[in-house]
Amino acid sequence: MKLAIVYASTTGNTESLANAAAQGAKDAGRDVSIVTADSADSADVLSADLILLGSPAMGAEQLEDSMETFFSGIEGSLSGKKVGLFGSYDWGEGQWISDWSDRVTSAGATLVNAVKAHLAPEDADLEAVKQLAQA
Repeated sequence: MKLAIVYASTTGNTESLANAAAQGAKDAGRDVSIVTADSADSADVLSADLILLGSPAMGAEQLEDSMETFFSGIEGSLSGKKVGLFGSYDWGEGQWISDWSDRVTSAGATLVNAVKAHLAPEDADLEAVKQLAQA
């Protein structure tokens, strides 16, 4: 099973989640690629059996700019794909991940799960994203 992990990170929190997901995938024997949103190849990502996307909440509960650009570029091609989401936030309830989840399902993808961490990921958050990568 091929797994693509694409993430954006500003403080390192979402990067920690991405690295934990990659480790979980490797532990499960999956073929995994991990790349930042600003350098991801859309065709390569869309060829994966499972796509994990990670972004911190920015501004008024929005995706980080490079992830918004990447996601908008593949959003119309997600129908029938399995997608998982993860990221970190500082304020509010983490509404950005609910909004993003809605966008994924509206695009016709199957949302496997969404993991959000408040500030720096705790052990439970890291374990949840590892499980996400093994879905």
